[in-house]
Amino acid sequence: MKKLLLIAACSLLLVGCASKTALYSWSKYQEVSYSYIKTSTDEALEKLLKEYQYIIDHQKSGRQTVPPGIYADYGYLLVKHGKVKEGIALMKMEVALYPESAQFIEGIIKRLEE
Repeated sequence: MKKLLLIAACSLLLVGCASKTALYSWSKYQEVSYSYIKTSTDEALEKLLKEYQYIIDHQKSGRQTVPPGIYADYGYLLVKHGKVKEGIALMKMEVALYPESAQFIEGIIKRLEE
């Protein structure tokens, strides 16, 4: 009987600690990015760019903040496809939102601006 009560109490504690709201909203990022990596077609790229913009515009997560890496990856893809100024601006937004990425992202930006 004591074991049953202990198990029930532990279960209630674990359930009480569980967060019901995700920290970030990733939308369909996983499926769309996988499709782009797998096929690398212009159509898959366009879907991925639209997905990045959707994630940025529609954050419904607990933090109401764009997930880490989204601005940087979106910016990188823009740079890769000739939109250097827009891409660098997005990379700078990544650094502003996630300062721990500064050393890496600022190194990329420095090389792009040379």
